[in-house]
This record gives sequence, C-alpha cells and structure tokens, in this order.
Amino acid sequence: MLSGFLPGDRIVYRRTFIECASRGASRPPYDRAVIASDLLLDAAERFGTPLYVYDAAELDAAVGRVRAAFGHARVSYAMKANSNLTVLRRLQARGIGFECVSLGELHRAREVGARGDDVLVNGPAKSAEEYTLGAALGATFIVDREEEVALLPPRSRALVRVNPALDVSTHDHLATGAAISKFGVRLDVAADVLAALRAAGHDARGLHVHIGSAIRDAADFERAFARLADLAPLTGPLEVLDVGGGWSLDADLHGIAARAREAASAFGAQVWVEPGRYLVAGAGALLTRVVGLKRTGRSFALIDAGMTELLRPMLYGAQHPVQALWSGADVQTYDLAGPACESGDLLARDVRLPEPHVGAVIAVGEAGAYGASMSSTYLTRSRPMEVLWDGEWSVIRRRETPQDLWATEV
Repeated sequence: MLSGFLPGDRIVYRRTFIECASRGASRPPYDRAVIASDLLLDAAERFGTPLYVYDAAELDAAVGRVRAAFGHARVSYAMKANSNLTVLRRLQARGIGFECVSLGELHRAREVGARGDDVLVNGPAKSAEEYTLGAALGATFIVDREEEVALLPPRSRALVRVNPALDVSTHDHLATGAAISKFGVRLDVAADVLAALRAAGHDARGLHVHIGSAIRDAADFERAFARLADLAPLTGPLEVLDVGGGWSLDADLHGIAARAREAASAFGAQVWVEPGRYLVAGAGALLTRVVGLKRTGRSFALIDAGMTELLRPMLYGAQHPVQALWSGADVQTYDLAGPACESGDLLARDVRLPEPHVGAVIAVGEAGAYGASMSSTYLTRSRPMEVLWDGEWSVIRRRETPQDLWATEV
C-alpha cells in the first residue's frame, strides 16, 4: 500500500475497508489521483504540519460523478462532512444545496446565501432556535419523530424520515437505518405522520431515508428504497423521495440512482439525494511529520497529528490510506502514533514504510470528510490549517493560536 515518491510523482491513494477484511468481502481497489507529491511537500514546508490539503479539481469531479448518475435530482450536501465556507461556496456555485443538522450549520448556510429548497434541516433533536432559523430560511424540515409535527413552525415544508430497519454493510456507529438506531419513524407509522403533517397545515412533501455512511453493498440501498416504495399505496402521490447518501467512494452510483428512480416512480416523486463524504473525502489529505521512532512491543512512527486532528480511526475504526512522501529501500512495518496521552491515539496500524526520518512527511488520504470538521482542541491543541490547491495554494482556514483557544473563557 505504501511506497516512496519522488518530486513530480502523482500520489494515488488506494483504499481498503477494515470491514471488508473482517467480513471477507471482496472489493476492487479504489484509486484516486490527487495533488502531486512535490506540491504536497511544498505545502508542508510553507504552512507547517499538521495540515489539511484539498484538491479543488477532485471536489468538482465528485460533483460531476453525482450529476452524471442522478441526473436532475436535487443534490443537498451533508454539511457535517466538511463545513469550511470555501468548500461550501464552491459546491453552491455548482448548484449544490445543504443539509444542516445544527444551528451552527444553519448559520453557515445563511452566511453563503442559501435559501428555500437549497436548505434542509435534519436531526433527531432539533432546538427551538433551529426551527426558527430554518423557517426564516424557507427550509424543508426532515421530521424524525412523530412528536415533531407539533413542534414545526406554522405551514412548514417537511419530509418524513423513515427507518427501514436494515442491517447494512458498514460500522455499527454509521448504520443510521438499523432498527436499533435513533433515527427516523417506523415504516408502519410513516403514512400516519404524513397525514398528521397535512392535518396540522404543513406541506408534507414526501419521504426521506438515509441508511448510513460508507456503505459498500449497493443491495443495501436497493432494499431500503424498496421498503419505501411499498408505502406508496398508503401515502398516495408525493412530491419528493429523498434517498439520502452514504455511498462508499467506489459505489456504483448509476446502479443506485436507477433503483432510486424506480422507487420514486411509485409515488410520482422527484429524487433528492444528500451526499456528504462522497463529495469531499477523496479531495482531502492530512499532512503530518514524523517526530521520532519508538519500539516497545510494537514499532511506532511518532507523528505530529493524531486523534485531535483525525478522529475517525479512534471513533469507529476507520482505515485511511497512507503514503510516505519519501523514498527508501529499508521498508518495515509501523503503527502511526499521535502525540496525545491516549492509548487509542493511532492513525493507522501495520503500515509499511521506508525507514522514516525525523521531519519526513506522511499523507493520510481520504481525509476531506470528517477530518477537519471533527478536529478538536483537546489538550489545548490548535486545530490544523486548511489549504486548497486550485492552480495555486490558498489558505481557507488559518491555524489557531493558543490565545484563540481560550479567548471565550472568563
């Protein structure tokens, strides 16, 4: 998976899932060419590490792949994947709306000028402030529980989120359509919730389903869409069938889109989709430097990034592709250990690396989603700078100073 690179080489991030190995699943490799290694090394030198770097061309290409598969479907970006304002503005310029799951994300949507059908308000426990701001933006609310009908602002537009009660091919923490998850209403009450919305004077536009994230098996989506289509005799015609997102980066989007259109046709509805990670993950990498080597019961490459910069490996065992930006013949196996005083602060295990040296730069791939957005100031560590390559480097988030971290404390 790892090899040395020379200046001018194109880095190819090769992706495998922990879950594929553990369940014996077979999946062809996922390849994504990103920024040339000499440019990544230049960025690390100019801006320091840890550093998030993004490839504007890959952001655009991901939008193109979704458009090619889903045609005229309305696309709303799940903002939680990466909420940087520059990223949001770039997506918005390409006709993408936003799915928001917090008051802060709604403020970001307003900041970039999103209104009406370009804003969805989702989440299982919305606050009064979220209802108020969502209504001011003319957003469509995704109703997650029966009691929410009475909480909506007057004459709201709404979709009913349905829980299809499926076991799907992803980590348990990412399986939002499982029967035991906290999301959505049961299939047997969905039609009643739609009726209750109409009786309360709301615009019940349709149904919504989102079964999880990083889902590998297209059959999972087909089963979810089919269960929603089974509701058509109970609901009658609908305006919208929102089929969420959650596609793995190597998913058969055209096949998933075809199944979504079939399900929507049962209602005479338009398809809406909500990709998050799919749009931004492959465009981003986290650059980190080696600060030392250590051997205990295992061999460690100590690096300057860890759980405070990229939480996914610790949170749900995510496996990110890793590339050494140096060459060498003595290749050995290392764990990438971050600086936190936490045993779980490891970005990767059993990584094959040319012999590392202090200052060597490592690129952790597929980090454009849930990387910077989940980064924290735990241990009073400053969150990383973010930069975008679009023919030249531009800083899209400055590195925090220690004073920034306690500026709100009294």
